[in-house]
Amino acid sequence: MTAERRGVVADFDVDSGLGTIVDVEGKRYGFHCLEIADGSRDIDVGLDVGFLPLAKFGRYEARRIGP
Repeated sequence: MTAERRGVVADFDVDSGLGTIVDVEGKRYGFHCLEIADGSRDIDVGLDVGFLPLAKFGRYEARRIGP
C-alpha cells in the first residue's frame, strides 16, 4: 500500500470536478471530485489535505482526499 502524502489544493473547478494537489515536494497530482473522501464533491483551494497517490494512465493521481 502507498503511504499517505500531504499537500495543498492548488486549483479546483467545481463545474468539471477536476483539480490539482501540490505535495510538499512540489509534485502535482490531478484528481476528480469523486476522490474527495467526505463525499462532498467540492473542496476549497488552499486547503491542506492528505491523500493517497494512485498510478493511473501513466501518471499519478490523488485519491482518498481529506483533512
